[in-house]
Amino acid sequence: MSQTRPIKLGLCFEDVHLGMEGTFSKTVTAKDIDMFAAVSGDTNPFHLDEAFAASTAFGGRIAHGLLVASYFSTILGTKLPGPGSVYVSQTLKFRAPVHIGDTAVARVRVKSKNDEKFRVTLECECTVKGEPVLDGEAVVRIPSRAERAAKGA
Repeated sequence: MSQTRPIKLGLCFEDVHLGMEGTFSKTVTAKDIDMFAAVSGDTNPFHLDEAFAASTAFGGRIAHGLLVASYFSTILGTKLPGPGSVYVSQTLKFRAPVHIGDTAVARVRVKSKNDEKFRVTLECECTVKGEPVLDGEAVVRIPSRAERAAKGA
C-alpha cells in the first residue's frame, strides 16, 4: 500500500504527556486469522483447523497472539504517538485466548518519558469483554519538534 497524498505526522515528543491514552478495537474474523497465517507462516492448527482446535481446551480456533499484539502497533503507528514514531521494543504476556468473533480492545498509556533519547514507555493492555487477554510494555522513539523542523516536516 503506497501513499499518494501527503503524510500527516503524529505527535512530537514534547506533545506527549504522562497518562495519555490511545485505543483500538477490532472484532477478530476467520479471514483475519487466515491472512495472518499466510503472511507470518504460522500454520499452527490451533489457528487454522477447526476440528483440531475444537478438540482442545480452547474449544475452537484462536487468533495468533502476535495478531492481537499487532493492535498495539496500530495505536502507536497511527494514533499515539502516530506516524513518524519508531517502535524500539515490546514485551508481551499472553493471558487468555482470543476467539473468532471476539472484539479485542487494545489500549496504551504513557507511563514514562526519557528526555535524552526522546523515548516514551507505554503500558499496553488488550481486553475481551473487559478481561485481559494480553499485556506488556512498549518503548517508542518520537521525533522532537527541533528534529522535525530540521527535516522540514
